[in-house]
Amino acid sequence: MELRQISVIVQDVLSEGGRVLSSPCRRVAACGVFDNPYVGQPSTDDFSEIVDMSVKAGKILTKRALTALDDVKPRGYGKGIIVGSAGDLEHGAAVIHVRVGLPMRQLVGGGPALIPGNAKVGTMGNSIDIVFGGMDDGWDYDAMDSMTVSIPDAPKPNEVLLIIGFLGGTRPNARIKGNAPEQVAVLVEKLRSERKSGA
Repeated sequence: MELRQISVIVQDVLSEGGRVLSSPCRRVAACGVFDNPYVGQPSTDDFSEIVDMSVKAGKILTKRALTALDDVKPRGYGKGIIVGSAGDLEHGAAVIHVRVGLPMRQLVGGGPALIPGNAKVGTMGNSIDIVFGGMDDGWDYDAMDSMTVSIPDAPKPNEVLLIIGFLGGTRPNARIKGNAPEQVAVLVEKLRSERKSGA
């Protein structure tokens, strides 16, 4: 697996909603472009080749993203992929949903929470939203954020564009109060009971 190019996008948010940030917010997206090995091949259910490629690319891109965070501690993470127009959406799912999270977790030193992922088929220059979720706690509201990413010359029809993203700090001026996981669990149980009873 050879990457055709790597682009690292760093976005430092200094103010939001008319307020200067009290703590830094840095969004980083490391983007790698490589050939889709399934283009021009018969449809298959064996995605092991591109899954293996995703781990190698994920390790390279995670290192680049964490380096770009510099001294800002990562709090959230996300991943995404745009499959070139000659590919299949499931090729992208194989890249971001199977094992690419392993190098992300290894290099960041943990991160037990689910890594949000987003996949689409698109053309060169198409954008994709990278959704961030808390690394250590999926209910970390202050780590719920996103950034829009596009690379002008990628992906070509026979390529994929893989994005590994990290949020340093918190969402800009985060100040909402969400429900505690315990409150959500009670509500979900109530809704399940109502569904079973036909209410």
